[in-house]
Amino acid sequence: MDELTAGEPVRLSRAALRDIPETVGRPNYAAGDLSPGIVHIGVGNFHRAHQAWYLHRLMQQGLARDWAIVGAGVRPADAAMRERLLGQDCLTTLIELRPDGRSAEICGSMIDFLPVEDDNAALIAQMADPAIRIVSLTVTEGGYFVNSATGAFDPAHPDIARDAADPARPRTAFGAIVAALRRRREAGHGPFTVQSCDNLRGNGAVARDAVVGLARLSDPALADWIAARGAFPNSMVDCIVPATGPAEIAAARALGVDDAAPVTHEAFRQWVIEDAFCAGRPDWDRVGATFTDAVHDYEAMKIRILNAGHQVLANAGELLGVETIADCMAHPLIAPFWRKVEHEEIVPHVVAVPGMTPTDYVRLIEGRFANPAIRDTTRRVAFDGSSRHAGFVLPILRDALAAGAPMDGLALVEALWARMCAGSREDGAEIAPNDPNWPSLRATALAARARPAAWLEQADTYGTLAQEPRFADAFGEWLRMVWSSGTATALQRFARTPGQA
Repeated sequence: MDELTAGEPVRLSRAALRDIPETVGRPNYAAGDLSPGIVHIGVGNFHRAHQAWYLHRLMQQGLARDWAIVGAGVRPADAAMRERLLGQDCLTTLIELRPDGRSAEICGSMIDFLPVEDDNAALIAQMADPAIRIVSLTVTEGGYFVNSATGAFDPAHPDIARDAADPARPRTAFGAIVAALRRRREAGHGPFTVQSCDNLRGNGAVARDAVVGLARLSDPALADWIAARGAFPNSMVDCIVPATGPAEIAAARALGVDDAAPVTHEAFRQWVIEDAFCAGRPDWDRVGATFTDAVHDYEAMKIRILNAGHQVLANAGELLGVETIADCMAHPLIAPFWRKVEHEEIVPHVVAVPGMTPTDYVRLIEGRFANPAIRDTTRRVAFDGSSRHAGFVLPILRDALAAGAPMDGLALVEALWARMCAGSREDGAEIAPNDPNWPSLRATALAARARPAAWLEQADTYGTLAQEPRFADAFGEWLRMVWSSGTATALQRFARTPGQA
């Protein structure tokens, strides 16, 4: 779809939908046709391009109109998104970016956004309403209070300990969920399904551990009730969704829509869901989602090849000043590095799913990453490496060590992350803080310049990997090379090593 060239963009609102250019899709349902069934915590771009879109497509067919989304957040920063979305009746312009053009539609499946409060009172009250049958989350990989080294729920985390001590005034999403489930139990209502939509292996099981584990700290009987009657389906979610900035707002205006929070996304979505809900669900499979008992296989393929693959690219890209993932895929050193690590060190630890081999999936991901219309920044992809390396890269590395398989490229990935966390690119430009643990990461990264083992001694991330000589030695060699000779030299050296497929 070509961009508009005439006329002022229409300020987005439900009343103004009739004035939106005909080239932009819009809801065929009104807000009055909808009633709430889902509370979603963490209303970022991904949720609006993914889960909210699947629901919107059902609503366009006259279905699932009693499953509308009520948005929520538990961080002060969520209040800004709330203000923007309420200012346009919770509508979002979704702009699909293809190499040959773009198209847009307005998604209207969200009908409200709750106040963001320190004690989460409004959120708890909404979730306690029996009309709410699903509470879904996109709170990032690091938002589940998991100990990175053990992979288990961390009951000693200060935020969890605080909510356990004062369960009526929780500050975390999981504390609010437990408080709402307590009210439902006391009122004689059943629980809602807790549906994680984050990139975590076994995300439903991880969410269960957080909710039941937190409940058990203050109310064991409630924890038993949740464990027995609640539901926490595992799922795999996939769509590349860049951050929104001035360029994305301008793109929406060029299409005729004045949207304060538009979302751009690729022309690909996938949602694979375990059909384990305790209070009903929308028929998302009617609009392309897959219900299956084999979620873990799809999940492992996506998390290892796509999400770990993102980390293979992003840290090298940051160090060399390459702005986007598509630019990384066009880079003469970074792209071959990515292909070699994917095919030789990641694919061997991924099983096929129906209709897709791991090698075919790498080819699919390569095309998606290389799409020049998607300006997905290396900075966004490199954000929160503490969670992403621990969750995406290190499980593959552990499998490779256990199998005696190649892992030299994965060791270089970790060395590049350590070098990036020192806070400067190779041209001397500053890398702004880009991790919740940035101060400690930066201090450790600088110490590791002289003593590489210091980086691996971060037990919360690496566990016992520092005691694995094959990995520790390779990591140390790569990190010394990156510091002394540069990232490009290290990538060239790895490219010259014999193939190990």
